[in-house]
Amino acid sequence: MPQPKVDYSLYLVTDSTPAILGNKDLVKVVEAAVAGGITLVQLRDKTSDTGDLIRIAKALHEVTRAANVPLLINDRIDVALASDVEGVHIGQDDMDYKTARKLLGPDAIIGVTANTEAEALQAARDGADYLGVGTVFSTATKANTKSIVGTAGVQHILSSLALQDLGHVKTVCIGGINAKNAQRVLYQTASSTKNLDGIAVVSAIMAASDPSAAAKHLKGLVSSPPPFATSPSNPALTRESIIKITPTIIARLAQTKPLAHNMTNLVVQHFAASVALAIGASPIMSNNGLEAGDLAALGGSLVINMGTTTPEIRKNHLLALEAYNAVGGPVVFDPVGAGATAARREGTKALMAGGWFSVVKGNEGEIRTVAGVEGVRQRGVDSGDAQLGLQERIKVVRDLARRDRNVVLMTGEVDVISDGTRAVSVANGHALLGEITGSGCTLGTTVAAVLAIEREDALMGTLAAVLLFEIAAEIAAEKAGGPGTFVPLFVDALYGLRERCKAGDGTWAERAKVKVHEE
Repeated sequence: MPQPKVDYSLYLVTDSTPAILGNKDLVKVVEAAVAGGITLVQLRDKTSDTGDLIRIAKALHEVTRAANVPLLINDRIDVALASDVEGVHIGQDDMDYKTARKLLGPDAIIGVTANTEAEALQAARDGADYLGVGTVFSTATKANTKSIVGTAGVQHILSSLALQDLGHVKTVCIGGINAKNAQRVLYQTASSTKNLDGIAVVSAIMAASDPSAAAKHLKGLVSSPPPFATSPSNPALTRESIIKITPTIIARLAQTKPLAHNMTNLVVQHFAASVALAIGASPIMSNNGLEAGDLAALGGSLVINMGTTTPEIRKNHLLALEAYNAVGGPVVFDPVGAGATAARREGTKALMAGGWFSVVKGNEGEIRTVAGVEGVRQRGVDSGDAQLGLQERIKVVRDLARRDRNVVLMTGEVDVISDGTRAVSVANGHALLGEITGSGCTLGTTVAAVLAIEREDALMGTLAAVLLFEIAAEIAAEKAGGPGTFVPLFVDALYGLRERCKAGDGTWAERAKVKVHEE
């Protein structure tokens, strides 16, 4: 029998353990899932004896074959042969691919687990029909997890396959995939050369009270882009276009007065609220993740500032991130002091894995920590030890933005902003910004407020926010006697630039010290 054409988009891996399946009947759960839109099923059972496995496989095959959905057996070649199913899935510790192919013949579907780039390339070269890439996120359904690769690891494997002319091999990802993250995972793992062909889920369906509804919901999610997805291409920028566009964005901000939801530390809440009001936004300072769903529905944006981090605060951050991702609301992440302590590094990792950020904003040490650079040193929330030249900073920012499919802003004496393709540096600002508490935090507030009304081009929105913020600082510094007088003058300057934009006067933007950097 020729190998069937396989739709890998929604792949169910079964789990019969009481913790996942409960007291439900496995065959009925799979039958309901197939009715809901599952496209491929794998029987995974590490505990039943051979006779029971064959019996279960045959019962499942009656269900899947009637719906033209292939059934695979995890690991057990003998069970696959005895039950006459369409194929197997083998792990790195199971029978090798070449032996499995000899036993099963050329028409069987054989998938291979790939935790690393080397494993993926080897399995693809050997002839695997598909790769199960992961584990993406930590999960309770697989105790033998070698490593957590995350979305970045999956993307790297996909890019490597394409680079080695192995892009034709089908790929799915597995590990902690559910309705809350499925769209984001497909979006963030996509490279310019290869995308995933589907997702593999376990408890998202096996543990569901209504497996059919769960499958149907997941099918709809994998068939559509996430709410926060924007145009993959935006216009090239020049200094002239930046100067022209920036005041129009700020004018729209002032006219719209969007909600600016700040989850930030208590030290800067008052200052951040004042800045948000001055630029024309409507601030709310709430660290309660339980009300984020209602706030996200109001059409504004969110900034998550990690200035104060505890497990409880992180829990609220993750709830809010989920709420804004669900409706496509812009979210800015400010990983304050990300490299300073083990707790902050762990918090940064958890937040980056917990959702999608429109913009990640930080100093050199913070951005390098987010990028996964080891050994980054920070004394606290300061800039740490700057180590990179401008071109190196541009590369870090561009690579990180390309990896996570968002915008990255690295602040410093010269700021660098990129969306993975375009990159711009900004040399505005004033030294007094470094002499007051909360300047970096309030820049995050400003960026988030602007993104609430400029969602299509997040790089241009971020750039407009940076220019507004830093040119206002220059104007304030002209009259300030020191940090104490600088703060109120700075708030006044922000307000003044906002009013000038509303009146159609954008000449202040000509002070922009920007440079566009070609790749």
